[in-house]
Amino acid sequence: MNTNVLIGLAIPFLGTTLGAACVFLLRGEMNATVQKTMLGFAAGVMVAASVWSLLIPAMDLSESMGKLAFIPAASGFLLGILFLLLLDRIVPHLHLDSGEQEGLKSNWKKSTMLMLAVTLHNIPEGASVGIVLAGAMAGGSPITMAGAIALSVGIAIQNFPEGAIISLPLKEETGKKKAFLFGTLSGVVEPVAAVLTLLLAEQMTPFIPYTLAFAAGAMLYVVVEELIPESAEGAHSNMGTLGFAAGFVIMMILDVALG
Repeated sequence: MNTNVLIGLAIPFLGTTLGAACVFLLRGEMNATVQKTMLGFAAGVMVAASVWSLLIPAMDLSESMGKLAFIPAASGFLLGILFLLLLDRIVPHLHLDSGEQEGLKSNWKKSTMLMLAVTLHNIPEGASVGIVLAGAMAGGSPITMAGAIALSVGIAIQNFPEGAIISLPLKEETGKKKAFLFGTLSGVVEPVAAVLTLLLAEQMTPFIPYTLAFAAGAMLYVVVEELIPESAEGAHSNMGTLGFAAGFVIMMILDVALG
């Protein structure tokens, strides 16, 4: 792998780690208004990334199909939704501010299931980084390496609040060091998923439009199923909306300016 690819793989994980490090800087739990703003921000980044970095390139790569160029994007998108739906039903996990476990029943600790909830978010994000990097490395692709790095930076920005959101609530239960460790480990799946996707994509170049759309569907499942409802619940939901707008615009600017 060349240096640019390694940088693209590492940047999102760095964002999660820096967010988890907030456990050493903040005394109490994150303010509810700030948390809603950050959740909305993460949702905005993921929606913009899904459109500009994944779905539009998927259709551009399929332009030889003429009016049927939507088929790879549409089918890959729906498969991504179904894949995350399946994981959501199978993997035991617990969301913040929720006492109800989701997925298959288990007796795992709260800290473990909170980490798994964020890990589910990170799988499609890692896959999207891997497939965009693969597209940038493929000859004749409209995806540039600068655009791939822009996606990595955008995901790193939204990973920062995710790292903080998972580590801070665990501080009282596990202590600062373990809370930081759990927050960091929740992001490990991203580079792993990115590398696996990158390796598979190199063997499946003709299917890159499908895999781009697959990653977009998986990311938007997380946005609609979890991030937006959590950011809009209760008081100060308007801050989640403002956070969404900020995240969307920043990711759009990164993709267009660097792509």
